[in-house]
Amino acid sequence: MVGIDDVARQAGVSTATVSRALSGNGHVSPATRLRVETVAGELGYVVSSNASSLASGRMKNIGVVVPFLDRWFFSNVVEGAQKALLRGGFDLTLYSLAGDYDERRSVFEHFLLRQRVDAVIAVSLELSPDEVARLHALKKPLVGIGGPIPGVRTLTIDDVAVARLATEHLLALGHTRIAHIGGNLELDLDFHLPTNRRLGYELALTGAGITPTPALFQAADFTVRGGYQAAKQLLGNPHERPTAIFAASDEMAIGSILAARDLGLVVPRDVSVVGTDDHDLADFFGLTTIAQFPQWQGDKAVEILLDELQPGKHDPVGLDTAIPFELMVRSSTARPAQG
Repeated sequence: MVGIDDVARQAGVSTATVSRALSGNGHVSPATRLRVETVAGELGYVVSSNASSLASGRMKNIGVVVPFLDRWFFSNVVEGAQKALLRGGFDLTLYSLAGDYDERRSVFEHFLLRQRVDAVIAVSLELSPDEVARLHALKKPLVGIGGPIPGVRTLTIDDVAVARLATEHLLALGHTRIAHIGGNLELDLDFHLPTNRRLGYELALTGAGITPTPALFQAADFTVRGGYQAAKQLLGNPHERPTAIFAASDEMAIGSILAARDLGLVVPRDVSVVGTDDHDLADFFGLTTIAQFPQWQGDKAVEILLDELQPGKHDPVGLDTAIPFELMVRSSTARPAQG
């Protein structure tokens, strides 16, 4: 079996240089790195992950914690992170909490602290000071996605501004009876996304001189089914029917389009619909939405982590990085019908 000594001898370098060249840790000239890689390839030498971990003190493994995995947004963040980690030579260990407090406590009190991961990405989880302190005490770099966490480098989305932009798009088209399908109280946990998106919606209405009314709000669970049921309630009222709907997720917006169709309404002639996320199916449904680039978020979180794990290899970033968002206008929104 070929060992590191064989590679070092044929390449004419020390075993330490072979280790640095193949692990990417430490300085090695480009010419020497190429020579070592060529010899290792010719001999069929593969770096032992156990030996590499013992030498570097790292597992080359990043823990990613998400509240749910069966939602399009979270799975896309994970996909973006996984692609970036593969490029960097790291594995990914995924922890899905499914909204369960006991699972969350177990992950942060046990699994992440067993030295099995080098760093942690927390997606849409507002970590407590105790959770942050446990990870920092073990010198595990930590990056959050979704909102600000004191003392943690984070990617932060302004959900109030996202909702304002969506609602202002409908206002600019001439709509004044705009309904909102948001999250229910059970989902108003980390970073209070449902509350902030409802606030942005109401601020946009108030700014246009329109008083928000509770009759034009329906709570749902960020699923197509939930959006369908909520939209049926809003659009089924013959006297107070809105001419437009802003949904806090694309899944709920798609449910709204399906509900309108089942009620014999035409989108956007009878009702305009705008969502949030830019789901893979948004283009198929012609859905106007606010894109927030979840795969980019996962990729960027990994870049920030690798900056801490491998200083000097990436451009440094500040404590908080703003997540970009963009209005994507498609065929589900139009001026209200005159009548």
